[in-house]
Amino acid sequence: MHSGITKTFKKLNYIILIALATIGSVSCKDKKKNKQYDELYPQNGSSFKLGENIPMRFVTEETPDSVQFYMDDTFLLSQKDTSTLSIATDKWSVGNRTITAKIFRKGASTEISSNILLLSTKIPVQYGYQIVKTYQHDVSSYTQGLEFHDGIFYESDGEYGGSSIRRVAQDGKVLKQVNLDKKYFAEGMTVVGNKILMLTYREKVMFEYDKNTLELLKTYPYNHADEGWGLAFDGKQTIYNSDGTNRLFKLNKNTYQPEGFVEVYDDKGPVNELNELEWIDGKIYANIYTSDLIAIINPESGEVEAYINLMGLRKDDVEDESQDVLNGIAWDAKGKRLFVTGKKWPRLYEITLKEH
Repeated sequence: MHSGITKTFKKLNYIILIALATIGSVSCKDKKKNKQYDELYPQNGSSFKLGENIPMRFVTEETPDSVQFYMDDTFLLSQKDTSTLSIATDKWSVGNRTITAKIFRKGASTEISSNILLLSTKIPVQYGYQIVKTYQHDVSSYTQGLEFHDGIFYESDGEYGGSSIRRVAQDGKVLKQVNLDKKYFAEGMTVVGNKILMLTYREKVMFEYDKNTLELLKTYPYNHADEGWGLAFDGKQTIYNSDGTNRLFKLNKNTYQPEGFVEVYDDKGPVNELNELEWIDGKIYANIYTSDLIAIINPESGEVEAYINLMGLRKDDVEDESQDVLNGIAWDAKGKRLFVTGKKWPRLYEITLKEH
């Protein structure tokens, strides 16, 4: 009796297993039959050097009517087959890029995307410095932004409860100062025509001032980044804006609203904590916060083309080690003079560069 029951159970189990396998097989076949298989190459996470051609192809089980390829939001080309394409990257910028294939079949369309990384191939030139002249600088100014126009320095001074915007003479004398409400922490600023645009740190607003009187003209929202750090105007169409990351946002000079951004990389990877900015002869000069370095950046590609190492600039003049932070770059476009200073430094320096 026990033996018969055992045989019966074994037979039933065998029948059940065959039935399940059959159902599973049909199910898998149905899924494979009904599911459209599409894949995009290069695959997600791939990296390439800027200037290198990217082999791009679309793999599918069903030939599409056509496929359109995009890099970020820019249309590249279209094709009606699945042959491998070669996409040039020499006109693109470094950083994260999204490749998208838009597939058309029988009047319908689907999209698949892949995120890739374009890396810099440039080895930055290394510069040292030579002091040409030393000027007085107000030690009460926690320097955030610095500009030089028509013989006058314009400076934004940070910290909660002590922020201001200033016009300063070359001898360091403060000609006019407008204090901000203590709830604001002033950050970077730049001159745009007859106006000054100044950021706040985390308060999500930008202030527009009259350049000559420092009268507050208008307040604008700042919503495209969590923090405001630095500003620089290219003198034509674009204001560049740092937020403490390796991104530089491109703001419209009239609306101050973002119209894209460029990521900053050197030959080793992303360059973060970009702070005070200055536009000098077609390049962006950026303080790297808490370091002795100024990065010289190509605004089109995002590549760091050179570093200025200002190590030791004021080591013989340190009054408070906690304030030994380089910040403040100004350029005299007419006189071709480069000025640098730091937060609450007693000196402002005119320097020239020396290539190592």
